[in-house]
Amino acid sequence: MADLDIPPFDAKTFLKTVSGRPGVYRMFDAEGEILYVGKAKNLKNRLSSYFRTTALDAKTMALVSHIQTVEYTITNSETEALLLEQSLIKALRPPYNIDFKDDKSYPYIYLSTAEEYPRLAFHRGAKKRAGRYFGPFPSAYSVRDSLNVLQKIFRVRQCEDSFFKNRSRPCLQYQIQRCSGPCCGRISVADYADDVKHAALFLEGKSRAVLDDYADKMDAASQQLEFERAAKYRDQIAHLQRIQESQYVTGDGGDIDVIAAIVNPGGVCVLVMMVRGGRLLGNQTFFPRIRLEETPGEVLSAFIPRFYLAGNQGREIPKDIVISAQIAEKPLLEAALSEVAGRKVNIGDNVRGQRNRWVSLAMTNAEQSLGGHLATRNNTNQRFEALREAFGLAEIPERLECFDISHSSGEATVASCVVFDRNGPLKSDYRRFNIDGITPGDDYAAMSQALLRRYTRVKKGEGMLPDILFIDGGKGQLSQAETILERLQITGVILVGVAKGPGRKAGLETLFLSGGGEVEMAPDNPGLHLIQHIRDESHRFAITAHRQRRGKKRNESVLEHIAGVGPKRRRALLRHFGGSQRVESASTEELAKVEGISQTMAEQIYATLHNS
Repeated sequence: MADLDIPPFDAKTFLKTVSGRPGVYRMFDAEGEILYVGKAKNLKNRLSSYFRTTALDAKTMALVSHIQTVEYTITNSETEALLLEQSLIKALRPPYNIDFKDDKSYPYIYLSTAEEYPRLAFHRGAKKRAGRYFGPFPSAYSVRDSLNVLQKIFRVRQCEDSFFKNRSRPCLQYQIQRCSGPCCGRISVADYADDVKHAALFLEGKSRAVLDDYADKMDAASQQLEFERAAKYRDQIAHLQRIQESQYVTGDGGDIDVIAAIVNPGGVCVLVMMVRGGRLLGNQTFFPRIRLEETPGEVLSAFIPRFYLAGNQGREIPKDIVISAQIAEKPLLEAALSEVAGRKVNIGDNVRGQRNRWVSLAMTNAEQSLGGHLATRNNTNQRFEALREAFGLAEIPERLECFDISHSSGEATVASCVVFDRNGPLKSDYRRFNIDGITPGDDYAAMSQALLRRYTRVKKGEGMLPDILFIDGGKGQLSQAETILERLQITGVILVGVAKGPGRKAGLETLFLSGGGEVEMAPDNPGLHLIQHIRDESHRFAITAHRQRRGKKRNESVLEHIAGVGPKRRRALLRHFGGSQRVESASTEELAKVEGISQTMAEQIYATLHNS
């Protein structure tokens, strides 16, 4: 426990002694525990920015409030500072740095080259053996999947050398046509070397060259009347084409890593998609822990050096890295990565064509991965327990509901109700309400109507009451909810208004309780993450429903809402006038000339269209 008599950190005196050179700084709390590691081009300027009296954001204020000691190390350049920073973050794991928890090495496909009959194998770790290494692959599964493909097409052996040298007859792999049987002389050295060459070309992403070579060999075999051999090449071509279509996304060539970051309430996901030789090999996801709010650009700025520079673990740095958001230190990161890789490395944050499609694909996968991660039972239980503690409840709430309103300048107003239980979103209980009969843009009236319709049905036995009812909005929206529940004589439901914070930033929300008072929750509180999740889900559901209603309304014919004008008469009117606009501008006499439209019906149509 910290000594209560320890004086606060004297930033003013400390800053007088700080150098203006590049370096790395380390911040410690009163107990000597590391808080944060950072780097700076100018240590004095960077450290001074933490101790200003104004314009500090919430995350900086939270960090500064715990600082008791600051140490720093001067370096020769900012690039050197970046490399040292990543080493210290990896070794010390400071709580206020983003924690990615990725210390493992990546797997490769190994092709031995010393033997007369080389083999393909799974490899992880140091590259000590003579041979070629293809990769890295994002997971062991993707390596094994690729090895399976190689077996089917090229039939290069994958058995251990000890197994290979002691065979007197072919094994099962030969019988099922997954190996050409080099152990028992079923294939010549030259033909086997040809298969190995094609397998290597395929792993390099040069599958077009393999297809062309097989096509030439097939034609040559046909001309020599070796139809069995020609059929073999034909089958290999067909198989290779099917593999290309079903397993790989092809396009822009080269070795590229595509990195996307998604920041949502309750979690962050960074997804790395590996493209080698123009082929998408797969992806890997990370769910870093962050103490405070970060933007996608800030997450990527922290992730890229940690991923490629911190104890690299043999990780390959590709020539091109494409990212989903702009980052502030792109030139510095490019310089540091280029120095480590020994060649130029480019970071692209505004790409077009195939690379832009890869970024979109990576973003989609990251969103799906984060959704699945947030829905895991352990994570959900932790968040519900934190919510119980924050609201001082005796038991963990079992059911949460949240309402939101969406419209475009009052048009096509829709209210949403989303439901969460202990397993996460309960989509079967989601409801949406088309709001009519109110002054356009009156959110209070819209909220009242939606709540009245929802809980009138619940009172009739159509559904369940929630333990906590969240209203997206401030005290005004919360007041509407209080009035409706009181009118329906519903008790025992905790009412909470969720008002957006300054700049609409996540983590700065204000939580208003029914009857007055507020609940304060730290930005990294799992319970607040749960509230943000259900609030954003209700917002998404409301916007989706609003867009559907607005689109349907704008695509409807004005004739669809006229009493007595059914499909047959609508067709006759549109056929006669050529479109709904000409119907609207027609006189009563002109309308009456249409087959099936009487004078009385014509007057009714005219009156409806002109609101008279």
